[in-house]
Amino acid sequence: MGKALNTQELHNLAMNIVGADLEKKGFEFVAINSKLKKHPQYVCIDKEGQYYFVIVRATLLPEDPDNYDVVWMETFRKHARDKDAKVLYAGVGLGNPNVTGDPVYLDQPYLLQYEGILDMDVDLN
Repeated sequence: MGKALNTQELHNLAMNIVGADLEKKGFEFVAINSKLKKHPQYVCIDKEGQYYFVIVRATLLPEDPDNYDVVWMETFRKHARDKDAKVLYAGVGLGNPNVTGDPVYLDQPYLLQYEGILDMDVDLN
């Protein structure tokens, strides 16, 4: 068996998946931060000049990648509004195709749960 990906490597894989999706959707990258727990991971701009802060969260399946801390997200949304930016969230679930809960290995197939980029610039109430 190959080398198991550590948390930072899983995060980098998730960032590559999300980055390709953002690029395909026509976003231009202004800044990229791939360090764990440093947000946002991407600062992008769309064709109309709107800035977006993109948060990428990688999880090991079966954990749901679309579960996030709602209170923290609200705090981050306020920060983005102060900067005239909108917030996008991309949860990426990665897993071992053979054994649930086992690590993902370098250069090996993996399971992917990715529902796309979610617009977090909506009011919860």
